[in-house]
Amino acid sequence: MTIDAVELREIRLPLISPFETSGWKEEEKTCIIASLEEGSDIGYGECAVSQGPWYGPETLTTAWHIMEEHILPKILGKDFDNPQAFLSAVSHIRGHNMTKAAFEMALWDLLAKKKKTSLSRMLGGTGTKIQSGVSVGLQKSINELVEVVGEYVKQGYLRVKLKIKPGWDTKQVGAVRKQFPSLRLMADANGAYSPEKKDELVQLDQFGLMMIEQPFAWDDMVEHAILQSMIRTPVCLDESVSSLNDMKTALALQSCRVLNIKPARVGGLTVSKKIHDLCLSKKMPVWCGGLLETGIGRAHNVALASLAGFVLPGDISASNRYFKQDIVNPEFTLNNDGTLDVPQKKGIGVEVLADRLEENTKVKKRFRV
Repeated sequence: MTIDAVELREIRLPLISPFETSGWKEEEKTCIIASLEEGSDIGYGECAVSQGPWYGPETLTTAWHIMEEHILPKILGKDFDNPQAFLSAVSHIRGHNMTKAAFEMALWDLLAKKKKTSLSRMLGGTGTKIQSGVSVGLQKSINELVEVVGEYVKQGYLRVKLKIKPGWDTKQVGAVRKQFPSLRLMADANGAYSPEKKDELVQLDQFGLMMIEQPFAWDDMVEHAILQSMIRTPVCLDESVSSLNDMKTALALQSCRVLNIKPARVGGLTVSKKIHDLCLSKKMPVWCGGLLETGIGRAHNVALASLAGFVLPGDISASNRYFKQDIVNPEFTLNNDGTLDVPQKKGIGVEVLADRLEENTKVKKRFRV
């Protein structure tokens, strides 16, 4: 499979409502869409970066620079039999996982289209539907939080994740639990707590949460392990695991009992599958997280979540959770049973709408052999 041309697009897609976490607030979806061409076939991948280094160290500016200056010379006009060959070609580039993931996932899409099979089937997925959960950002008041959660419960989402931070945790989680006693509920701190705040996190044990996600810093495996030894609620790691080696470290230290796998964070689907397989062998449940992806990144996430080890509802919500109109057809919609369908057509299984893509493109550059 020879890469004849590459196109990069910086996308800005307005969100239906602002999304606020403990560390940042986003009012529009920013990303870079990378498309790889061989003949008439096109594979699409999404670099799910923000304008600033909030979730991780990468930004729109750094990603574009690494793509154009360091990755493109390694792939344009080159032959790749599989995505692992691409990862080997760029292995000298340290970090920049989201940037690499955009090309790696585009290669998966292109290869699946060449083989006339779905991306899910190509990955070894077995599910035709995935359980869908929703992430609720910080709200202005407890009453507003309970109201927002109620709307998502009515829509049929199978799990709700609440963003928390010091000073916005016990009372807020308690209010939601009181209103929805049987709801599958979890909390996500995005690393907002210092180790000295352990007592506040221990208090969350009383609410029967599915898990507490990433309470401490992204590079602190030890404090997560200490907290996990103190509470019944499973600790879930997110930002702390960006590679297979990170996952091995987490298992050795017993830093968590659940893992959130985001393909963008770990460098694509190849590494995601390896981490999934390791967790499955250790009987550790995993779920697929999200970074407010467009329909392109969402399609990749859905395909990954069709693997057998993804036994918990993830953050893969319907397209209308975030966007008035997505850039793919069909959009992802929530079924009556709280699931999303896994596309069965070749590649990512959805059509990228050229007019919608163009309408939301701020910067575009095309490269040919």
